[in-house]
Amino acid sequence: MSTSEQAYLGMLRHVLENGVRKDDRTGTGTISTFGYQMRFPLNEGFPLLTTKRVSFNLVASELLWFMRGDTNIRYLLQHKNNIWNEWAFKRYIESADYKGPDMSNFGLRSQSDPTFEAEYRRQMEQFKERILTDDDFAARYGELGDVYGKQWRAWKTTQGDTIDQLKDVITTIKANPDSRRLIVSAWNPEDVPTMALPPCHTLFQFYVSEGKLSCQLYQRSADIFLGVPFNMASYALLTHLIAHECGLAVGDFVHTFGDAHIYSNHMEQIEIQLSRTPRALPTLQVNPDKQSVFDFDLADLAIEHYDPHPTIKAPVAV
Repeated sequence: MSTSEQAYLGMLRHVLENGVRKDDRTGTGTISTFGYQMRFPLNEGFPLLTTKRVSFNLVASELLWFMRGDTNIRYLLQHKNNIWNEWAFKRYIESADYKGPDMSNFGLRSQSDPTFEAEYRRQMEQFKERILTDDDFAARYGELGDVYGKQWRAWKTTQGDTIDQLKDVITTIKANPDSRRLIVSAWNPEDVPTMALPPCHTLFQFYVSEGKLSCQLYQRSADIFLGVPFNMASYALLTHLIAHECGLAVGDFVHTFGDAHIYSNHMEQIEIQLSRTPRALPTLQVNPDKQSVFDFDLADLAIEHYDPHPTIKAPVAV
């Protein structure tokens, strides 16, 4: 079993055994612990879980979306990525423009009402189609506010300027790799009220030693079953891409948590995952002809030798 898979499964067991029951914003309920850390040596393989299938295309397209500075789900939908739909859709169904049936509390109501779930899915498909085909509708309801991409690439200053944090940190890695200021923050208190979902992965820092680039992420809030596997792979990919541009090897990805929680409606799924035997980690292939991280497209990235157990589906708490 890889160190990476051991770290994640160990976190699941730790929270199950030591967590406390807490209410949460979504009304679903969680088992939660505060303060936890995992470390992934990136030279042993790409940390894409094997005890359930995690879509690399979803991970990569979301990261490229962040790196573009984009905050509209249209780009994601164009790449068949639906992981941010619920937050944009929630804004739409709570607006005065929405004229359909009440779609609130999907995560709770759908479990006991198949008719409601079917109607929700129908309304969601109509919403997605309008985002893809109607420019005005997409501009109004595809926007998630000043979420990750905006903060990474165009942080607003009090003087009215913008700071490209991601570009600046790459420049600094090249010029001064021993800097202790290789930090990108997504948590902008002024913008939090306007975001569809305030940043869960709030701040990350790079560290260069012996020709290797490492990254540490601080995540304030972590849905361990659904969200964390994507976060692990996303920041591992980001570290690989920046190391590639800067001419460095990869070191470790360190994942540090505030509130790490398991939703009460994910218990059965976690039991299935913990019963499975992990397999060898896959490897990441990056197009060597591309140098700048801002030039990469989805076709430039590939995962090889990935042989996971099947997907385990679970509801998203919105």
